[in-house]
Amino acid sequence: MKTMTDRHQFILKKLQEKGKVSIPQLIAQMKVSGVTVRKDLKLLEEKNLLFRTRGGGSMNNPYAIERPINEKEFIRSEEKKKIARTALSLIGHNDSIIIGSGTTVFEVARCLHPEKRITVITPALKVSLELCNRPNVEILQLGGIIHQSSSSSAGSFAEKILEELSCGVLFLGVDGIHLEHGLSITNLTEASLNQKMIGLAHTVAVLADSTKFNRRGLGKICNLDQVDYIITDKEVSPEMVSKIEKAGVHVIIAA
Repeated sequence: MKTMTDRHQFILKKLQEKGKVSIPQLIAQMKVSGVTVRKDLKLLEEKNLLFRTRGGGSMNNPYAIERPINEKEFIRSEEKKKIARTALSLIGHNDSIIIGSGTTVFEVARCLHPEKRITVITPALKVSLELCNRPNVEILQLGGIIHQSSSSSAGSFAEKILEELSCGVLFLGVDGIHLEHGLSITNLTEASLNQKMIGLAHTVAVLADSTKFNRRGLGKICNLDQVDYIITDKEVSPEMVSKIEKAGVHVIIAA
């Protein structure tokens, strides 16, 4: 394909058919250099016709956008409730858990009514407020600077407390789940705290609705192989589930 117009039309047609394109495939199909393909993708992105990704382009924005927690709680709320109820079965006989920040893991706090005493470690103010008068629940609130959009603490003070702790299950909320990039969120400081929480938990369970897949936030938390479970809703693609389980993660679909 000699003309730029022909190449651009070809790329957009492939995007409409498959939702994404890869640079190696475009090189082979259009018989042009990698430099030319990258320039084409850049020009199309500048025209808001696609989103560039690592190794190609996509119709959908792969980057997570930070939203205030009071706005996010109304997005896919029914799916989040189902995910949280399913997650409760992972607590088992553990006497301590961590509930991270985010609207999906907050639903775990809402439906947590343990028959025996349990300690809940959390950086999230909303979680502590939800559980502070709940029978059989003892709360360890992590301190530090409160991140306004999530109403959650992060930073060196919170991380220092974690150095002396261990727990059974970590319920972790994320903004992005990506096969190559792993788990991520939009805030770098909270990403660091989440890394510390993963280090002290015997079981790591990520709670995320299906819109979080194939997205990336600014702050990387960890690779997929550091996670035991991902609990999500039925809208996740079977192909994505298969690829994640090949990485050693057990995917649970909330009913």
